[in-house]
Amino acid sequence: MLNLPLSALEQRDDFIGRHIGPDAAETAAMCADIGAASLAALISETVPAGIRLAAPLPIAAAVPEHEALAKLKAIAGKNVLKRSLIGLGYYDTILPKVILRNVLENPGWYTAYTPYQAEIAQGRLEALLNWQQMVMDLTGLELANASLLDEATAAAEAMAMARRASKSKSNAFFVDSAAFPQTIDVVKTRAKYFGWDLVFGTAEEAASADVFGALLQYPDKTGAVRDLTAIIAALKAKGALVAVASDLMALVLLKSPGEMGADIALGSAQRFGVPMGFGGPHAAFFATRDEHKRSVPGRIIGVSVDARGKKALRMALQTREQHIRREKANSNICTSQVLLANMAGMYAVYHGPKGLQTIASRIHKLAAIFAAGLKQVGFKVLGSQFFDSFDIATGAQTEAINTAALAAGYNLRQVSPSVLGVSFDEKTTRADVLTLLNAFAEVGRLANVCELARAFDESDLAALEQSCAIPASLLRTDAILTHPVFNSHHTEHEMLRYLKKLQNRDLALDHSMISLGSCTMKLNATSEMIPVTWPEFGDVHPFVPREQAAGYLEMIEGLADYLRAVTGFPAICMQPNSGAQGEYAGLVAIRRYHESRGDAHRNICLIPKSAHGTNPATAQMCGLDVVVVDCDENGNVDVADLKAKAEQHKDNLAALMITYPSTHGVFEEAVKDICATVHAFGGQVYMDGANLNAQVGLTSPATIGADVSHMNLHKTFCIPHGGGGPGMGPIGLAAHLAPFMADHAVKPTGADARSHAGQGAVSAAPFGSASILTISWMYITMMGGEGLKQATEYAILNANYVAAKLAPHYPVLYRGTHGRVAHECILDIRPIKAATGITEVDIAKRLMDYGFHAPTMSFPVAGTIMVEPTESESKGELDRFIAAMTQIREEIRKVEQGTWPADANPLKHAPHTQADVMVAEWSRAYSREEAVFPLAYVAENKFWPSVNRIDDVYGDRNLFCACVPMEEYSA
Repeated sequence: MLNLPLSALEQRDDFIGRHIGPDAAETAAMCADIGAASLAALISETVPAGIRLAAPLPIAAAVPEHEALAKLKAIAGKNVLKRSLIGLGYYDTILPKVILRNVLENPGWYTAYTPYQAEIAQGRLEALLNWQQMVMDLTGLELANASLLDEATAAAEAMAMARRASKSKSNAFFVDSAAFPQTIDVVKTRAKYFGWDLVFGTAEEAASADVFGALLQYPDKTGAVRDLTAIIAALKAKGALVAVASDLMALVLLKSPGEMGADIALGSAQRFGVPMGFGGPHAAFFATRDEHKRSVPGRIIGVSVDARGKKALRMALQTREQHIRREKANSNICTSQVLLANMAGMYAVYHGPKGLQTIASRIHKLAAIFAAGLKQVGFKVLGSQFFDSFDIATGAQTEAINTAALAAGYNLRQVSPSVLGVSFDEKTTRADVLTLLNAFAEVGRLANVCELARAFDESDLAALEQSCAIPASLLRTDAILTHPVFNSHHTEHEMLRYLKKLQNRDLALDHSMISLGSCTMKLNATSEMIPVTWPEFGDVHPFVPREQAAGYLEMIEGLADYLRAVTGFPAICMQPNSGAQGEYAGLVAIRRYHESRGDAHRNICLIPKSAHGTNPATAQMCGLDVVVVDCDENGNVDVADLKAKAEQHKDNLAALMITYPSTHGVFEEAVKDICATVHAFGGQVYMDGANLNAQVGLTSPATIGADVSHMNLHKTFCIPHGGGGPGMGPIGLAAHLAPFMADHAVKPTGADARSHAGQGAVSAAPFGSASILTISWMYITMMGGEGLKQATEYAILNANYVAAKLAPHYPVLYRGTHGRVAHECILDIRPIKAATGITEVDIAKRLMDYGFHAPTMSFPVAGTIMVEPTESESKGELDRFIAAMTQIREEIRKVEQGTWPADANPLKHAPHTQADVMVAEWSRAYSREEAVFPLAYVAENKFWPSVNRIDDVYGDRNLFCACVPMEEYSA
C-alpha cells in the first residue's frame, strides 16, 4: 500500500465501488461464465455501435461522500429560512421524531416496493389502511384510496372521475374561482386535452351552472369557510358530481364534505407531519362514496383472507389497471405517495383524535386572536369565518407591512397591491402572533392609521382568547378516529414498537434484492438520503420569494445540468412528480408544439404492443387516439408495420411512444430508423425512460433520435421507491419542444426570459417533489460521469449473468443479435404451466420462502417473469437468487415426475408461515424443512411471511377498505 501513489490512496472514486455490487474478481468470473472476453466486450455485443456515444459524459469526476455532503450543505445554506405564513396548501408542521427516525429515515420503510406481493407487505398495507380510515373519518366519506400525487393533480383526477360517473350531457366542469391558483392551473391543462369546457365562478354561482361536475374549495384560498350543503344539493339535482378540495387539519374541527353531500373530497395531507420541502413530496388524499368505487383513480387497499382464513390485506380492484385496460384505464397514475401517506397516517396514529383536536384548535385560536388584534389596531380582516387563514386589507401600507414582516422573519401571502394574507400552522406560537401584531401596529402608527400607542403584550392576547371564527353550524359533531389504532400508540415506546411490528412484516431492500424488471430497485445510499431531512431543504415553502430559495434553485439547476449531459437534451423540466406525470408532460409538450404549427389535428399516437400500460393511458389523457404497432418474433418493434401505420396516418400522426431498450429487455438495432420514420411523417418521438438505467453513459435519448423523454429518478437515479412512492419524472426536451414545457401560475420555473413562460402546469408545485431531488444530485455527484457509465455496464453484466445461469432451467424469451439481453431478461414460464399447472404466480409466492421478492409477473408478456437485478447487487446475492430459482425448477420437476401432487406441493401452498410449520400433524408430501428452509442460506436470514397466500377474488367480491376491528386480526 505504501508504494501506491497519493491519488490512489485518496479514494476519490470510492463511492463507485460502494454502489456497484461486483468487484474486479467477481466481474472476471461472471464474464467467464457468460462467455464474454471482458466487460467491454459484453457491452460491444449488447449495445449497437450505431447509437454509442462518441465521447464520455460531460460530468465531472466522482466526489467522495463526505465532500459531496459538505458541498450540498453549503448550497443548502444559501436558502433563507423564514417562517412562511403563505398557506395556499403548504404549511409548516412538526414531524414527530419517532416517525422521522423510524419511517422517513428507515430503509425498512423507504426501500420497499409497491405492495403487489401482499404476503410480504402486510406492514405497509396496514399503514395504508390506517391512512384510508383516517381520510374516510375526516372527509365523512365511505371510501378512500391509498393517496395520489398532490392536491392539484388529485383535483384533475376528480374532474375526470366526475365525467366517468356523471349522467349529465354537459361538456362543462365548474371550478371555484377561490380554489388554489396552482390547482386551477393544473385543471386547465388537463381539461384542454380532454376537450372539456371550464366554467369559473364563486361557489354560490355553481348552484345554477349546467355542468357534469364541480370543484369547490373548503376552506378556500382566502381562508373562508362556508356551508356548501345547499350548493352541492343543487348541483347534484342536475346530475353533476361535486368534488370538494379541503384540508385535513381544518376537517378535524369543521363539518365534513361528506356531511355536506359531496361526492368526492380531496386535498393534501402535507400538514400531517410532512415537511414543505419546496413543494413535495406530499401525499394527496382522495375519498368518495361507495357507489363510485369502480371509477376511483389510483390504489385502494382492501381486506381479504389468506389460505388459512386469516384476515389479510392487499391492493384491491385497480392493482394493475393500466396494463389490463390500457387506454381505457381510469387514469395513467400507477404509483402514489406511499411513504408520505404512511407518515401522515402515523402522525394521526401518534397524536390520536384528542391530539389532533388540540393542534387544530391551537392553530385556529392563534389565527382568531391575530384577526381580533388586527381589528383593534384598525385593519380590516376580509372574512369573518375561517379556520387558519384570512386576508387583510392593508391599502397603502401593504409594502411597508410586508417589509416589516420580512425583517421580523415572516413571509406573508401577497394577495394584491392592497391586500396581504396570513395562514397559521402547527409551528405558530403566541410569540409569533405578538411579533406580527406589533409589526402591523408599528406601520399603522407611522401612517397614522393605528390608535394603539403601545406595543401588544401577553395581557392583550389573554384579553382576546375568547375569539373564534368558526360558527357553531360549521363545527363537526361526529366522532373521528375512533378505531383502536388511533387510540393506542400515544407514548413513544408504544409507537416505536408498533412501527417495528409493521416493519417486520415487510420485505425491503434491506433484506434482499428485489429483482423487478422495469422497476430498477437499486441501492439508495445513506449519503444520498441524509439531505432530505435537513431543515434547509425541508422548511422552505414553494412560493417563497425567489431570493430565499437560492440554494434550492442552484441545486435544481445543477441536477438539470447533469440530466442534460445524460440525455443529450438542452432543456429539462423538473415539474412532473412521477413517471406517469412525466409521460403526460412530454405528450402535452408535443401537442402544444403541433398546435403552434397549425397542426392541432395531429391526434394519432403509435405505441408498440409491448409498451407499458401507462403509455396508452397517458395518450388517451392527452386526447390522442392510440394505434398499436406489432412486435416481431424477436420482441422488437415490427419496423414494416410501424412504417405502414406511420404512412397510413401521416396527415394526423402526432407521436410515437417507445421504450428503449425495449420493454422486452433488448437494444433494438433499428431504433434510429424507427425515429427517422416517425419524423419523416411529421410526428414526434417520445421515449419512455423506464429503462434509462441501461443507457446512461453508453447512449442517450437524443442520440437515438427521441424528441422528449421522461426520467424516473426513483429508478435510474436512486430516489427510493418508498413502498410505491415518492417518485420524480422530469422530462428532457429537444430545443424545438422547450418552449412548450410546463411553467407555473404562482411561481415561474425560470428567468423572465424563459421560452416557456405562461405554459400551464402539470403538477401542483413549480419543481414537483423538490426535496427529493437532493437524492439524485448526491448520487450523480458521488458517481461522476465515469461512475454512471460503470453503473450502466454492470446493470447489463448482472442481467446477462442471471440470464445465462437460468437459461438451462427457464427459456429466456428475447435476446439481441449477439444473444445478449440488456439490463433485464424475460423468463418464459408458459411451457412449465402447460406441463404442470405451475404458474408464474406460484413461482412468485414460492420465492418468498427463499427470502426474495418476486420479479415482475406477466409483463410485458403474459405467463412470464421479468428479472432486473441492477448494478448494485453483488455476485453473492445474484448467486443466492439464481440458486433459489434453480431449486424452484427442481421442485417443479418433482411435480412433472409425479413425486409431488400437482395441486399440493410447495409451490401451490407457498408462501409458508410459522403457523404452517407449527401444526402438530404434518401431512404434506414434502417436509417442513423443504417448506421453509429449502436451501441452507435461507436459515441464516429467514424472512417469515406473516400471512399465507391471499385470496384475491374474495377480497374483490367482499370489498372492505377500512380498518377492521382489532379482534378480527387475531381471530
